[in-house]
Amino acid sequence: MPFKPKFIITTKINKSLVEIERVRGFLDAITLKEEWISDMQKKALILETHHSTHIEGTALSLDQAKSILEGKKVKGVNRDDERELLNYKKAMDFISKYLGKDYPMAEGVIRELHKILVKGVRGGQANPGNYRKIQNYVVNSRTREVIYTPPPPFDVPHLMHEFVEWINSAEGISPVLVAAISQFQFVHIHPFIDGNGRTARLISTLILYKTGYDFKKLFTISEYYDKDRPGYYAAIQSVRKNNMDMTAWLEYFVEGLRSQMEEIQQKGEQIIKQDNTLQKIKKIGLNLRQKEAVKYIIKNGRITANEYQSVASCIRRTAQRDLEELVAKGIIKVVAKSATDPTKHYVLL
Repeated sequence: MPFKPKFIITTKINKSLVEIERVRGFLDAITLKEEWISDMQKKALILETHHSTHIEGTALSLDQAKSILEGKKVKGVNRDDERELLNYKKAMDFISKYLGKDYPMAEGVIRELHKILVKGVRGGQANPGNYRKIQNYVVNSRTREVIYTPPPPFDVPHLMHEFVEWINSAEGISPVLVAAISQFQFVHIHPFIDGNGRTARLISTLILYKTGYDFKKLFTISEYYDKDRPGYYAAIQSVRKNNMDMTAWLEYFVEGLRSQMEEIQQKGEQIIKQDNTLQKIKKIGLNLRQKEAVKYIIKNGRITANEYQSVASCIRRTAQRDLEELVAKGIIKVVAKSATDPTKHYVLL
């Protein structure tokens, strides 16, 4: 029988999809400077690459991953982890070629993705880009208990053919749900000896990229999974526990993407606010101390009188006078003291 996913659109799924569409509209409507977009995309790529490989067992810290992806030499790291990270970055670059190009999905593209991912690392000796010829298993990394036995190898070619056919014929379903269903189904088939989790997340991202749901390449869905591993694994397992009903997994997936979209919108709004502030500064006469203080707020989100003294190298009275002038000119505002934060501070208006 052809692949036909089983699920229902719950109120929770629908609300998340509405929020995702709203942020998509926000991103399409706003104009951000290219340097801002480029900077945010670089940060998102680092986060996605780090967290997706981290889920699969790499031991690199985020700072180490950032340095490696920036081309720096990092001492004391596992070179297999380093290569796996760089391979994932190459795979992200590969799927970026499909941005906005809604070509049919092809098994050849999936095979190529897998080749890129496992070259010279785990799975690299296990026929990269070719479907497995042996039975594999999903094992709990801590207990070594087998938690899932994928379909037998002789079923894989047929299942993959049906899977790709479904992606290309899925009409009337949100691309977000197509991406979610595809991520689960690929992991369920587990067509390769190794690298299936990473490949599944890339396929999901590829579907979003090519159907206009790239969100300016600012989302990092693997960060959500990596920070909630128990929830992530439980959501995947819920499908098998519920007679292959994908509803709970879809709820998890769209909630993760929705939370990412919320963060992206907040960042976008913050950048717009910062840009407006910089425009104001050009029109309003500020002294050098005040300009440095505004830059500090843009970078750190807030400033206190003590921090102003340090940043501007001035005495307390001067700092207070400068801050009051910035408030009067509509550049910053005072955030009142609270029980959790007893220090009065200032933020951009």
